[in-house]
Amino acid sequence: MASSPLLQSRALGPGQLVTIAALALALALLPPRGSGAAGPGAAWLALVTTLALATGALAGGARLAAIDGGALRAPNGARAELRGDVASVPRRDDGKVDVEVAAQAGRVLVSAPEPVPELRVGDEVEAAGVMAEPEDWQLPWLRRRGIAMVLRAGAIDPTGGRRGGVQGRLDSVRNRAEAALEKGMPELEAALARGFVLGQDDSVDPGTRTDFKRSGLAHILAVSGQNVVLLCILAWPLLALVGLTLRARLICLIVLVALYVPLAGAAPSIQRAGVMGIAGIAAALAGRPAVRWYVVLVAATATLAVNPRTSGDIGWQLSFAAVIGIILWTARLTPLLAGSSRRGSPRHAVAEGAAVTIAATVATAPLMAAHFDSFSLASLPANLLALPAVAPAMWLGMLSAIAGQVPGLPVEPLNAVNALLVGYVAQVAHWLAAPGWALVGVRLNGPGAVAAAYALLAATMALLLGWGERRRGMSVLKAEMGSPELAPGARRRRAGLAIGGIAVLLATIALVALRGRDPAGSGAAGLRVEVIDVGQGDSILLDPPKGEPVLIDAGPEDAAVAEHLRSEGVGSLAAAIATHDQSDHAGGIPGVLATLNVERFGYAMAGDALRGAAAAAGSEPLPLAEGDELRSGALHLEVLWPPRELLGSGGDPNETSLVLLAEWRHFSMLLTGDAESDAVPYDPGPVDVLKLAHHGSEDAGLSSLLEGTVPKLAVISVGEGNSYGHPTAEALGELRGHGVPAMRTDLDGDIEIRVSSRGWGVTG
Repeated sequence: MASSPLLQSRALGPGQLVTIAALALALALLPPRGSGAAGPGAAWLALVTTLALATGALAGGARLAAIDGGALRAPNGARAELRGDVASVPRRDDGKVDVEVAAQAGRVLVSAPEPVPELRVGDEVEAAGVMAEPEDWQLPWLRRRGIAMVLRAGAIDPTGGRRGGVQGRLDSVRNRAEAALEKGMPELEAALARGFVLGQDDSVDPGTRTDFKRSGLAHILAVSGQNVVLLCILAWPLLALVGLTLRARLICLIVLVALYVPLAGAAPSIQRAGVMGIAGIAAALAGRPAVRWYVVLVAATATLAVNPRTSGDIGWQLSFAAVIGIILWTARLTPLLAGSSRRGSPRHAVAEGAAVTIAATVATAPLMAAHFDSFSLASLPANLLALPAVAPAMWLGMLSAIAGQVPGLPVEPLNAVNALLVGYVAQVAHWLAAPGWALVGVRLNGPGAVAAAYALLAATMALLLGWGERRRGMSVLKAEMGSPELAPGARRRRAGLAIGGIAVLLATIALVALRGRDPAGSGAAGLRVEVIDVGQGDSILLDPPKGEPVLIDAGPEDAAVAEHLRSEGVGSLAAAIATHDQSDHAGGIPGVLATLNVERFGYAMAGDALRGAAAAAGSEPLPLAEGDELRSGALHLEVLWPPRELLGSGGDPNETSLVLLAEWRHFSMLLTGDAESDAVPYDPGPVDVLKLAHHGSEDAGLSSLLEGTVPKLAVISVGEGNSYGHPTAEALGELRGHGVPAMRTDLDGDIEIRVSSRGWGVTG
C-alpha cells in the first residue's frame, strides 16, 4: 500500500520554509521578558526579521534550484538509453523494481519488471526504455530527491563498474557492513538485521513487512531520528555503568551517531536521521529546558536548509513529532514508571526506555493516522514488548557492521546472538499483527483535523500525567530529571519557551499544509474498476480519480453498455479499446463510439466496420501492440501482447487478442481478453487481480500463469447458462488449487473493485 504525504512543501514558494525556520530560531534566541536582560527593541526585531527573510529566501531558493537542476529531463514518451550509478536502495514491490540512478545527464527513477539482479548502491547500471512523467502519487517524494522523470525500462543491467570518490568509499563501507550482517544469519533474520541497522528492508519478504506495519513496528525497519534516539537513550545506562559524567555520556552518544551515519550509507534520509537523533539526545539530556527547544529549532533549520522540501517527508514529520513527545513527556513519565527505584538502577533504566517509547509512540499517532488513514492499536504494546530486544539487536548489529570493516575478523558469534533478538522482534510483530483489531481505519482530513487531534492528545496526556503525579505526591517540577524547585518567574519562562517552541514548529507544518492533502492519496478518491455483466462477453471500465475513464471491450451489441455507462454518469472516455474483433467483445463498441465522447479508439486488429465507426465518431485511431502504453491520470495501461509482427497474420483471433496490464499506484490488474495463456506467452509478474481469459475456458497454461502472477482475486466475465460450459471445471479447479478466490458475472452480476491509498476491496 502506498502512503501519501500529508504536507506538501510545494504549497509554499522557494525559500519560504527555510525563512520560517530561520525566523523562528532567531526569535527563540531573543532574551525573554522579565529575565533581567534588556528586552529587544523594535529596530532589533526588524533587523532580525529582515536577516531571517533574506537568509531564507536566498538559501532556500538556491537549494531548490540546485536540487531541481540535477534532474534528468526529456520529452514524455521519448526513448532513451542511459548509464549511471545506483543512488539509493532499490524498491521491489508487486513484481517491479524502482531504483534511483544518477546518470551524467541527471538523476532519474528507472522502473523495470522483475527479474532484476541484486543491485547495490554505487553499482553502475545500463537501462533503455521510454521516458515518462511520474505518477501523481510519486511526485512529492521524487521532487524531494531531485527527480523529474521516470525511465520505464525493460531491464536493468549492471555493467560491473562502481562509482569512485568519497561516495565510492562510503559505498564500500556499507557493502562490507551488509556482508557482515549476513554472515551466519538465517535469511529472514539477516534481511531484518539489514533493516534494523542500515534501514534497508528491500530483502524482507512482503508478509513480514505487513506484520511490522500492522503491529506499529515498521519504524524499526527504517533508519529514522526516532530509531537513533531510541538506540542512544537505551544505551545511556551502559555508559553510566562505566562511570562517565553527564557531559561525557552526551559526547559519546553524539560520536556514536556521527559514526553510524556513514556506516549506514550517508544517504539524505540517514543524514536527516543523524541530525534528528543528535537533536533528540541533546534535547533529552540538556540541563536547561530552554536549550532543548533551541536544539530542535536548530535541527529544523539545518534539515530545511539542506532541502526545503524535506518538511513534506513523512519521516521528517514523524521524527520531529517523536522528539517533541520525548521532550514533553519522558521526564514526567519516567518517575511514574520507575517508582521508588534510584537513578541508575536497572529498573530505572527500563522505566526510562519505556517512557521514551510511550512518548514517541503517542506523539506520532495523529500523523500516522493522517498519512495512512489508519492507526495501529497494537503499536504501543508491540513497541513495549519489543523494547528489551531492539536496542541490543541494534548494538550487536552495529558491532557486527563495524567488525566487518576489518578483513578476517569473525562476526558470526555476534550474529548468532543477534539472530535470536531479531527473531524475537519478528515474532512480536507477527503476534500483534494477527488480531483483527491490530489496525483500525482512522481518517484525519486536512491540517485542521490533525491540529485538533494533537490538541486533544496534549490535553489527555496533561490530565493523565497530572493525575499520576498527584497520586504519587510529587510536583511536576521535581519529576524532571531531579531538578530543584524553580522560582515562579523561571517557571513561567520555561513554560513560555516550551509553548513557543511547539507553536513555531506546528505553525511551520500548518503553513506548509495550507493547501491540504493530495486528493489522489487521501483515500477518499481512488480507482474504480467495474466488470460489467454483459452476459456471454467482456466489458470492463477503469475509472481513475484524476483522468477520464477507459473502457476495455463493450460486450455484445444487445448488452447496451453505452446506456449503462450513461446511467452511471459516464459521458466521455479517454479511450475505448477492443481487445479483438469478435462480437462478444466488440459488438457494443460502435454504440459506445456513437453515444459517448470517446477521445481514442484502441485496437490490435479491427475490421472496416469498427474503424469506420471510430472515424464517424471523430475518435482518434490508436493501433496497439506489445510495448505500447496508454495513460489517463495516474492510470497506466501497458500492452503485453500481441507483438507487432503478428498483426495481420490471420489465424485464430484469440491468439492476437490484446493482453493489458492495468496499474494505478500499487494496484495492478491483468486484462487477458480471450488470449489463453497456453497459446500466448506473457509474463506480467505478480498482480492483484486476474481477469480470466476467454470466460474461464479450459487453459492448459493457467496453472503456470497463477504461479507467476499469484493474484489475490480472479474475475470471470461469463454469461449465465451459456452453451460453452464456461467457466470450465478445470479452470475453477486450478483457482481452488492455488487458493485464489473467484467472482463471476453470471453469479455476482456487476463486479466493482474500489482502490484507494489504504488498499482495495471488491463487491458484487
